[in-house]
Amino acid sequence: MSGFGSRLTYSKFGFVFKLCGLFRTMCDAPPPVSKEGDSKKRPLQEDSDNTDLKKQCVEPDRVKRRKVALLFGYSGQGYLGMQRNPGMKTIEEDLLTALLKANFINEEAFSTPQLIQFQRAARTDKGVSAVRQVVSLKLPEDVKVETINSHLPAQIRILEIKRTTKGFNSKSSCDARTYSYMLPTFAFAPSGVEPSESYRITSEVMDNVRSTLRGFEGTHNFHNFTSRKKPLDPSAIRYIINFELGEPFISKGLEFAVLKVKGQSFMLHQIRKMVGMTIAVARGLATIDTLHKAWKTERLDLPVAPGLGLVLEEVHYGRYNQRFGKDGIHEPLDWSETEAEAVAFKENFIYPTIIQSEIEDKSMMSWLETLHLHSYCIREDNLSHGLETLGEAVDMIQGIDDGDRLATLARVAQVVQEGQNVMCNGNSNQYPSEGVSSP
Repeated sequence: MSGFGSRLTYSKFGFVFKLCGLFRTMCDAPPPVSKEGDSKKRPLQEDSDNTDLKKQCVEPDRVKRRKVALLFGYSGQGYLGMQRNPGMKTIEEDLLTALLKANFINEEAFSTPQLIQFQRAARTDKGVSAVRQVVSLKLPEDVKVETINSHLPAQIRILEIKRTTKGFNSKSSCDARTYSYMLPTFAFAPSGVEPSESYRITSEVMDNVRSTLRGFEGTHNFHNFTSRKKPLDPSAIRYIINFELGEPFISKGLEFAVLKVKGQSFMLHQIRKMVGMTIAVARGLATIDTLHKAWKTERLDLPVAPGLGLVLEEVHYGRYNQRFGKDGIHEPLDWSETEAEAVAFKENFIYPTIIQSEIEDKSMMSWLETLHLHSYCIREDNLSHGLETLGEAVDMIQGIDDGDRLATLARVAQVVQEGQNVMCNGNSNQYPSEGVSSP
């Protein structure tokens, strides 16, 4: 036993001795000499000509940035909407370009705005303007409104920049939005009155329009006021806070009025369909009962008013202001300081564009001529109302001997239209033809 233990002890000490010797040999050995070009490390370059250029590329990323809310207005004329779309002229493209030229963002942030947490509060479609749009993003502390505006066209103006919390998101933090819709008052001309540029709205008609607008207020299922939304989809439930009609005014010989609606959020075409329904009721093509039917699950054939005249007025941050507006660190998102500037921008750049476009293109007048093509009834999924009317008219024409086929077609189509209105509402007097008074 003792011999075996001695050999085991010697073996342990021998192994440790050899290991220590190997370690000393490695430590005392000179470093390997690398051949020229073998090293993968880049040699240090003192006084390099590219040093300043490299600092410029890296420096913007080292700038201390803060999350801010950027308030701005724009006229949508000539733009294909707010949201950036490669190769298209959009509001966001011009805004980001201005920030890049002002050296407030770098090329990387310009190409990928998510890197600076860029987020719009609301989308606007082609030609739609905004008085007080908001985007949230991270910008340097020394950012100046005047510097950005110097790189923007006159129809886009930065109004104000305010510091926010780190987690602020202009879209998700927004708890309400206000839109306006400017239109010529002849759109509300009652049945039997020909719409014309000389039309002037009466107080009685204004009262009727306001009554219709109040019918939209509250919480309803707006699936009939958008597209591709199923009746039982919970996202179709929306809350309208108020819907108002302003006082009329005359510009260039044409009388206009402005509708203003405030709601928590809106779906695609929702406001334009609400305006379309209001006009249809005023013109005698629909009734308040039609509006009540629209809240139910049946799909109705309702018109979409022209896009001209729709303006994003303001986005609201009531809950955010209650929570952070008085914490002593962050400013409330209250834009009263630039109210006069925002109103002046609207009157100088947005309203004149809408008025001139309406006078030249007559979009509302042309659209009114199509109102009678809608049934305001339950819509067939696979056949539009226009095709239904045409098919029935053709069947009737086959039994009529009339040399003037065009006049016959027009007369028969009118008869079919009136018949469908009777079937839809059960009362032909609800939709009187022009020139025929209701009892």
